[in-house]
Amino acid sequence: MLATMTSFADITTIAVGGEIDRFVEPTTRVGVIEAVEEADAKGLPLFVIGGGSNVLVSDEPFHGVVVRDARRAITVPDEAAPVEGDDRTVHVNAEAGCNWDDFVDYCVRLGLEGVEGLSGIPGTVGASVVQNIGAYGQDVASSVESVEVWDRKDKAVKNLHADELRFGYRMSALKASMYQAPAVPAGEFFPTPRYVVLSVTFALRHSSTGVVGYGQLAKALGVEVGDRMDTKEIRDAVLRVRAAKGMLEDATRYTRLAMQGTKKATLVATALRAQNDTPDANRHSCGSFFMNPILTAEQAAMLPPEAPRFEAVLPNGEPGVKTSAAWLIDHAGFHKGYTVDDDAKAGLSTLHTLALTNRGQAGSQDVAKLAKTVQDGVEHTFGVRLVPEPVVVGFSLR
Repeated sequence: MLATMTSFADITTIAVGGEIDRFVEPTTRVGVIEAVEEADAKGLPLFVIGGGSNVLVSDEPFHGVVVRDARRAITVPDEAAPVEGDDRTVHVNAEAGCNWDDFVDYCVRLGLEGVEGLSGIPGTVGASVVQNIGAYGQDVASSVESVEVWDRKDKAVKNLHADELRFGYRMSALKASMYQAPAVPAGEFFPTPRYVVLSVTFALRHSSTGVVGYGQLAKALGVEVGDRMDTKEIRDAVLRVRAAKGMLEDATRYTRLAMQGTKKATLVATALRAQNDTPDANRHSCGSFFMNPILTAEQAAMLPPEAPRFEAVLPNGEPGVKTSAAWLIDHAGFHKGYTVDDDAKAGLSTLHTLALTNRGQAGSQDVAKLAKTVQDGVEHTFGVRLVPEPVVVGFSLR
């Protein structure tokens, strides 16, 4: 197990956050469990972090332990080819510390369908199931078979199957253990869930083609929604679309000492070549900062007729209406590139209103001021309080 001195600014995509008392990178499964157990036994604040893409931490020192899983192996428990019979399912297991886009690239190259639409999302395999990441017609929930976890409460390794993970929009049983209400941390398990992910087993499909499941992606490919395309072409198109919206991380972060070796070198090199046309400030963000609100029918009826509306399910299981956070932000008067003042160090991306960016030397309070300004403005205009998507540590964004 390696110990280094570092800060959250060194290991997060938004490059914000204070110094860490103890930062450890276990290289074995036992090492991960022991690091978590040691912090819990001593009553120390514990933060198990992945790629740092969905995290906003205070500039104050973190007087606790940050654990980043250094295990990144991907294995195929059953043979991918040749396929016999009608069942084309292929199981792929990835350790929690594996870079998510490395995993997607591996699966596409192996000729597997199921995660190609999730290309370019920053983070790790472990974090992907906590957040139930999703984009362009796919989400992790549709391909996860089981998750191996360390249960911090029962002090035991468990295998949670898909139906036990209670996946929902940007939600899982893992994430739910961290909160008592939206954006309100639970007392016992925050900012690390009760269940610490050790590895994930995916059930993918042996196929060189995938379904184009999103309109924007179909337009980029020149096809119709529902058409099948080569998974490599889908992946490439997703990366182009994400880049055009400033929703790819800054690949130069992997040249920092604290990030070296956490992503496949060839993919880092490819990303560095591809990002030359993107303004630097737009790449320093947490990605989508606010979740798309899911409203009751009565709440949705209060929105303007032109507001986007999609069928959704409320947390209580009843039918709901999902609307677009980006639309609400823009129509509340916060347009691309918005800053609270001319000298602000944080601002909305010039390419996408849903990304809050570090324009250079921003601190957590710079980002918080921008986030609260947007939240207050949207609530005043539409009566909807936006909920932040990142894990916010050291202050509140309710």
